[in-house]
Amino acid sequence: MKKGTKRAITWTVIAVIIAAAIFMVAGKRKALQQVTYDTVPVEKGDVAYFVTATGTIEPVTEVEVGTQVSGIIAKLYADYNSTVKEGQIIAEMDKVTLESDLASARATYDGNRAEYVYQEKNYARSKGLHEKNLISDTEYEQAEYNFSMAKSAYENSKAALAKAERNLSYATIASPIDGIVIDRAVEEGQTVAAGFETPTLFTIAADLTKMQVVADVDEADIGGVKEGQRVSFTVDAYPDDVFDGRVIQIRLGSSAGSSSVTSTATESVVTYEVVIAADNPDLKLLPRLTANLSIYTREAHDVLCVPSRALRFNPHAMATKNDRIIDCEGASKLWTKDGNVFTAHPVTTGISDGVSTEITGGIGEGMEIIAGASFAGLESLAKKNGNPFMPGPPGR
Repeated sequence: MKKGTKRAITWTVIAVIIAAAIFMVAGKRKALQQVTYDTVPVEKGDVAYFVTATGTIEPVTEVEVGTQVSGIIAKLYADYNSTVKEGQIIAEMDKVTLESDLASARATYDGNRAEYVYQEKNYARSKGLHEKNLISDTEYEQAEYNFSMAKSAYENSKAALAKAERNLSYATIASPIDGIVIDRAVEEGQTVAAGFETPTLFTIAADLTKMQVVADVDEADIGGVKEGQRVSFTVDAYPDDVFDGRVIQIRLGSSAGSSSVTSTATESVVTYEVVIAADNPDLKLLPRLTANLSIYTREAHDVLCVPSRALRFNPHAMATKNDRIIDCEGASKLWTKDGNVFTAHPVTTGISDGVSTEITGGIGEGMEIIAGASFAGLESLAKKNGNPFMPGPPGR
């Protein structure tokens, strides 16, 4: 066979394949144009917009109990999870050194007091004699000086005695509030040093049935957060439970770069601390749990709403030559269909949660609108015929 004849046959085969593919697609064109419209009624419902954040669960009132004197922990009367009352003794320190200091201070005080009483009487006598010119000015001034020095020493020892008594009282550590011990930082026999900072012995939470969540809210969302807004959150410990709370404080401090202030900056991301109050009657919310929060910044209840996708529907891309489209001006519009006629209705919208959007005007309750459309024959055609230019599995 000649070379030219082979080339002609090859091009003929290619043309036949292309024609067959075009014929097959054209044969299914009607199936592709079989559009199914999803219509829904305009109904009343609830729409809410929320921002997300993470936070840490903390007791509302939490007190760190420490000691103002250095020494050895002699006895502990409370442990983790112990329930304590205000004034209840929870620990004692070794008192031997403190009692010795008190005894020394008391002895000094007694001596200085005796000296003060003696010099006071001596001064009174000298003053009377000096007024009668029976002693010299030098003797009178010496008596006055001795009395002043004795008085100063007496006042000083009196203060030292009070300090020693107070230090001894600090060796007995009592709970300042009613609550439960959530942390114990010392053991019996341990030495604690009270220097520039008071060492913490216990951490006591006042009431674990009332908790708060300190959440970090991104700077892009903080503008919509207000006190009193509703909050829902979950914790990993109880993934099926949803807890409720309410915003009670927005901490506005802004010292970038510090983790101990209310506004922190980490890698150019600024967050603000928002405090949420939450009831904890079942004691499921434990201190230091991580909470995943939704803060509802805008809510609308019992309002007209439609699926958000209905506002994105556009019949121009799928209408046939037999369809009629009555369009209108407006940024937001909903569509209805009566036979082959599509009619646009301009509407005003409110808040949206991404799934549903509030409708504040332009359409009434119960009206059937188009929420979307699907091509009934597209998927079946692809499954049945596949790609005519690609080989199929054996036997097809």
